[in-house]
Amino acid sequence: MDRVVLMLSVVCLGVSSQPITDSQRLFSIAVSRVQHLHLLAQRLFSEFESSLQTEEQRQLNKIFLQDFCNSDYIISPIDKHETQRSSVLKLLSTSYRLVESWEFPSRSLSAGSAPRNQISPKLSELKTGILLLIRANQDAAEVFPDSSALQLAPYGNYYQSLGADESLRRTYELLACLKKDMHKVETYLTVAKCRLSPEANCTL
Repeated sequence: MDRVVLMLSVVCLGVSSQPITDSQRLFSIAVSRVQHLHLLAQRLFSEFESSLQTEEQRQLNKIFLQDFCNSDYIISPIDKHETQRSSVLKLLSTSYRLVESWEFPSRSLSAGSAPRNQISPKLSELKTGILLLIRANQDAAEVFPDSSALQLAPYGNYYQSLGADESLRRTYELLACLKKDMHKVETYLTVAKCRLSPEANCTL
């Protein structure tokens, strides 16, 4: 899937001979930002896994497979076929909800290394960019009639004082879910951006 997303990005940049619009510029910026976040999440997760003992990795992976990410409650395309059939506005609104769901849990990841401290501000920038794209396609009030309905509870008890084992599990789950969600958003935004190029082949 990662390779497909990269190929679509290249196609969208190169095949259309029509002038670049403001919307296309915004899409390019948004796709670039989510690609950076996805790569950052992959790197942080890999580094965290490498710091664990083999048995810790096995246990955490087993636990994570049984749990759900907080954002799994957000309705989104379940496969490439549904993604392909979804409208640009649906892909944008789903991406917005996914990014917004990280407003609280990302703060828990912002302690420690410099790369982790980049997560919250970069998510905020991406959220703003997606909202601008939504407003360019349709009034945001129609897409989000009740903004309070978008607020999801924080990931588990991330804000509480946890023991060493629980803290380890929480960090593992947060990084794994962040990687998963940024991959989704990257796919949705790339497909939506590709739709602006009439000559492009946006098939996943």
